[in-house]
Amino acid sequence: RLGREAHWIPVGLVVLSWLISMLVAFSALTGSGPFGEGGHRVFFYSWIPAGTFEADAAFFADNLTACLLIVVTTIGMLVHVYSIGYMGHDPGYWRFFAYLNLFMFSMLLLVLADSWVLVFVAWELVGLCSYLLIGFWYARRSAALAAKKAFIVNRVGDVGFALGIAAIFLNTSSVGTPTLNIRESIHILVEGASGAGGGAFPIPVWLVALLVFAGAVGKSAQFPLHVWLPDAMEGPTPVSALIHAATMVNAGVYLVARANELFAAAPQTMYVVAAIGIFTAILAASIAMTQTDIKRVLAYSTVSQLGYMFAALGVGAFTAAIFHLMTHGFFKGLLFLDSGSVIHAVHDEQDMRRMGGLARKIPITYGTMLVGAVAISGIPPLAGFFSKDEILGEAFKNGFIWVWAIGIVVAVLTAFYMFRLIGLTFWGESRVDPHVEPHIHESPPVMTIPLVLLAIPSVVLGLLIGLPLGNSLIGQWLRPVFEGAEAALGRPEAQFQLFGIDGALLGASVAVAVIGVAAAWRLFGVEIDGLRRRPDFESVRGLSARVPFLYRASLNKWWFDDLYDLLFIRIGGRVAAACWWFDREVIDGAVNGIGSVTRLSGRGLSRVQTGRVQNYALGIAIGLIVMAGSYLIIVGR
Repeated sequence: RLGREAHWIPVGLVVLSWLISMLVAFSALTGSGPFGEGGHRVFFYSWIPAGTFEADAAFFADNLTACLLIVVTTIGMLVHVYSIGYMGHDPGYWRFFAYLNLFMFSMLLLVLADSWVLVFVAWELVGLCSYLLIGFWYARRSAALAAKKAFIVNRVGDVGFALGIAAIFLNTSSVGTPTLNIRESIHILVEGASGAGGGAFPIPVWLVALLVFAGAVGKSAQFPLHVWLPDAMEGPTPVSALIHAATMVNAGVYLVARANELFAAAPQTMYVVAAIGIFTAILAASIAMTQTDIKRVLAYSTVSQLGYMFAALGVGAFTAAIFHLMTHGFFKGLLFLDSGSVIHAVHDEQDMRRMGGLARKIPITYGTMLVGAVAISGIPPLAGFFSKDEILGEAFKNGFIWVWAIGIVVAVLTAFYMFRLIGLTFWGESRVDPHVEPHIHESPPVMTIPLVLLAIPSVVLGLLIGLPLGNSLIGQWLRPVFEGAEAALGRPEAQFQLFGIDGALLGASVAVAVIGVAAAWRLFGVEIDGLRRRPDFESVRGLSARVPFLYRASLNKWWFDDLYDLLFIRIGGRVAAACWWFDREVIDGAVNGIGSVTRLSGRGLSRVQTGRVQNYALGIAIGLIVMAGSYLIIVGR
């Protein structure tokens, strides 16, 4: 009913949520008010009382919660504002903002929840919101299919998470009063794993951690459940920014970080986390190298960067993982909103091969996207450098040399494909449709102001909370949350040494990023002092021809979508159809056959029932005669 003014209610409410979140975050990070190092709990009511078991509706906030609140509400608020301009002409304007608000509510509930049950409710709400927003343009078949794909793939991981919660309940029940309070249940599980709990659990702690991690794999699009996230690009671009930077995909990283002591008590599972994380990082980065859709490049980049975060969690670098979550949230939100501004400028075109030469026509978008590309590439002093280097350095120093080595390769690929994106989109000569070319213009202020505001933390956040290296502000914030797990893993805090191993690792990290940028500049051109250089497509084709298998594998996403289509759609569909036929023809046929025989028999016998006494008497007499005759025959023999 409010029409084009409908945005004021949801935008106003998300701004209010941001203000409250900043107060909570400030109180938590400074230890003021009711907050201390242990955090603060707010109890609302007893939600599920059942005998000795009780699940409370309660919130809990500590320094980890504060970091997530900063990311979720700040980026979410700017996405809401940006959407006023981006979705201004969409007929589903009001519906879009309703879904955005529900998404924000769901993620905030997930971050604040103090019990596994409440977390799971928020977990499923986040999945519902992703379905609604990815399939927002549901009349488009590709969007409807992408929404279903995201929803179904996430259910696979959620089955594991649900089983993990059930295992937590069973284990806590076996040693006393059952509880699904997150902190209490983890404390019981850790004590049991160390032998101090007074009894063996029915479910091994490493398996509990693995089941919880299964939920994180689905939500954060890690191998083998990574296939849904690139298809999520079918939703409007603000949705992509919200999913990739502030809400859904961060939920898995947050879940593992929140359960850090549980994972520290199960080092076998942490190896699995590290292996899946770093494999996903290089897999997604290799696919991003050849994609031509500007949003899909960023989507695979998100999958890759999430792999970095899980690799950090797996090697015990919990603080580095959350640090990268924060920096990545800002520069990835910036990059997605920039891509939306590019798409808006070239009239909904997303193929980078039909762009080029846009730097002078949309300078604010170009400048801010360049900031985001430099940040994600790990070039100092921008934010991505500090968090990425912290992950690689911790992996090396904690003995995970293989994680560090693969991470270095991923860093090269990241810098290359991001500046390939910049080159194809903004540099060289224009390849835009001639009919669209005269109408290219910069986005309105309601879209460009959020870009500038996101560019600021993409530049300075690492300097503010990542320095001095080894004793940073982010480290001080998160030390109370992670010190128990780090002590259990035997990871003593080490001071940063510029002219030691730390300096060498830092130099290697910067060097590979520069190599990636230089290679992309060489192939895809740059504009210097008004001199235009065309992208060297001949060299690109030549390099692709030298490694035809790798090129085809990257272009076809290593055939994972084809494999899953074969296994679960074609073969799985035929198995399901065969089961349906067997159920209908054999099982139902047998049951229906027995019923038919019974019915026909009853129908025949019903004719005997005439209601006439003389007929019944005759029948009895005949029966007696038959019996008597039979008796006489048997006796006579």
